[in-house]
Amino acid sequence: MKRYRRPVQIVILFFIVILGGYAIGSAVLGSHDKPEVGDKPPSFALLGIDGSVHHLEDYEGKAMVINFWGTWCKPCVKEMPALQAQWEKWKDKGVVILGINAGEDQMTVQNFVDQRGVNFPIVLDSDSDAVRDFGISPLPTTFFVSAKGKITSIHTGELDLETLGNQIEQLVQP
Repeated sequence: MKRYRRPVQIVILFFIVILGGYAIGSAVLGSHDKPEVGDKPPSFALLGIDGSVHHLEDYEGKAMVINFWGTWCKPCVKEMPALQAQWEKWKDKGVVILGINAGEDQMTVQNFVDQRGVNFPIVLDSDSDAVRDFGISPLPTTFFVSAKGKITSIHTGELDLETLGNQIEQLVQP
């Protein structure tokens, strides 16, 4: 019996390493397919800093700009004035800008929003479910969704006012 103990231990250790590698790989790379241009965005139900739960379906029939961001992300902070300016320009024309904060607590996000004068809808992805479902990496990442519910463009990195405006104009054109 002692003669087989070492090989059995090696085989068990090998399987543990293989299963661990698979689990880590699945967690890091994600088990969800990333949505692409032409796809419908993944559904979500996220608590807004306004206290209500926001669902993707709430915005059905409207063009959407879905921006994933964080207060600690310098490019995210730099693009916030452009998002706010475009919100003010387009909100009465059926365009929704929705900020999805990636993993921060409500107090941190609320303080940031108050200091920056942001008043477009902001929701909290505290469990990072939406980040995972949308395949977000890195921040900021912005999805442009037509009124028909299809992703028309995905922008990774900081958006400036002009680029954001051009994307929204393309989004609302018939």
